[in-house]
Amino acid sequence: MSRSRASSAGPGRRRRKSGQTVNGAARFRKPWVPYLWVGVPLLLVIYFYVYPFFNTLRLSFTDTTPLGEGGNWVGLENYSTIFADSSFWTAVLNSVVYALIVVPAMTMLPLLLGVLVKEHVPGIGVFRTLYYLPAISSLVVIALAWGAILRDNGLVNNFLVGSGLVNSPVPFLTGRWWLIISSCLITLWSGVPYYMLMYLTALANIDKSLYEAAAMDGAGAVRTFFTVTVPGVRIMMAFVATLSMIGCLKIFTEVQLLSNGTGGVGGRSSTLTMYIRDIGLDPAYGSLGEGSAAAVFLFVMTVGFIILGQVLDRRTGEE
Repeated sequence: MSRSRASSAGPGRRRRKSGQTVNGAARFRKPWVPYLWVGVPLLLVIYFYVYPFFNTLRLSFTDTTPLGEGGNWVGLENYSTIFADSSFWTAVLNSVVYALIVVPAMTMLPLLLGVLVKEHVPGIGVFRTLYYLPAISSLVVIALAWGAILRDNGLVNNFLVGSGLVNSPVPFLTGRWWLIISSCLITLWSGVPYYMLMYLTALANIDKSLYEAAAMDGAGAVRTFFTVTVPGVRIMMAFVATLSMIGCLKIFTEVQLLSNGTGGVGGRSSTLTMYIRDIGLDPAYGSLGEGSAAAVFLFVMTVGFIILGQVLDRRTGEE
């Protein structure tokens, strides 16, 4: 009986203990090789993500300095110190306002743009490429270019002053909220094309018969958009909103480059990540423990906003 089974496997084949026939390259592969494929990436994730997270959590309860000195357990002292710092709450407010401006716009604008470019008309591929160019451009280059455009003697202010719309240059790069708004515009300009492609994938999966039924019912473009398109991409909208929220709460590059690393006049436009950098990495006056505590607070705040978004999305879906 065993001979007949072995012969039925045929030449060049090997049978596993489970009785399944193995052929091809699998005949020469050791049983532990698949675990190696999984193990190496898993070790990298642990080393670069899991360990830094728990190490940051540990440092937040110590008096470690940026140069590695100290390391004594201080309990919640670092948290009480940053909570009593007005600069910390200014940075938190700036980050939250940044998210409140960008997330709704980043959720809807790519969808509207995706609806416009999803039609298969001659030359639409060229327009899709042009729309996507900001997404593949370096964010540093984009921020520096916009900084030159928005400065006091830049293109925008020269136009506004020259046309008589304003009497003096608008402080796009020095005013607290103007700097935040300018940074938000850069984030939108570079991020909308990326999320547009994600929406195009979701739009392609909507059943066309739904649009045909809406047209037969006499629904216009606006009504069709809200009754067919939006429900059809609701899951993608929640996904985009979550990614946008995470990116906005840890925003750094745009504000850093537009303010030349100062966070605006007096640091009034600094975000939470800039606060963490300043307080945690300053070799003279910084505290790695306080910076780690601020980083833990940022993590908790981000998770809280994500959970809130999931709850609101679930309630909306039930309605």
